[in-house]
Amino acid sequence: MRDYILHKTRTGLGRSVGQPPTPVPPARIVVPESDLTQRLAAFTSALVKLAGQVHSAASAEDACEYVAGVVAGRTAVASNAPFLAECGIPGIAGVRTGISNREELRNLAASADVGITSADYALADTGSLVMISSLEEARMVSLLPPVHIAVLPVTRLLTSLDELFTLVPHPADLTSSMVLITGPSRTADIEQILVRGVHGPGEIHVVLV
Repeated sequence: MRDYILHKTRTGLGRSVGQPPTPVPPARIVVPESDLTQRLAAFTSALVKLAGQVHSAASAEDACEYVAGVVAGRTAVASNAPFLAECGIPGIAGVRTGISNREELRNLAASADVGITSADYALADTGSLVMISSLEEARMVSLLPPVHIAVLPVTRLLTSLDELFTLVPHPADLTSSMVLITGPSRTADIEQILVRGVHGPGEIHVVLV
């Protein structure tokens, strides 16, 4: 049966046994022209439509104040991303950071109200965050708490997935996991009723500094 199926597939493609495959065509990557103002407007529009929130911070201090306002009265865990330290995030009351033990970090992320990370990139056309897993940026901080705050410099705001792959053409060479986060977690598996926060954070804030 297997040989019969392969034979039918070959003949359907006009190929014979042992014939080498044709070369893979080059990737078609198109990076549109877009200035920073256009990218910021597109990112904000896309994420807000998905019930996410965007704050354009004028400075690191402004970003820190915004994060402190979201965290106020709640428990929070922050990743060890250097940019968070540059913004003063570790100094916010209630924020735990600098944790290197994976078991301790997992327990904190599972019980915290808010997870704070940076992001390697953001994509303007879809309002997505690009998270490349590393020792400084553990996946669990962005996935386990019900609220996710991502703080990143606006210089990491790209136009699209095409531009991302011009910068990171082979993600597997860098990490075991590159995740694209587009808005709060959502599913409509049960009776086609949209529910947020089932498979991850139900609330997301992106702070572009």
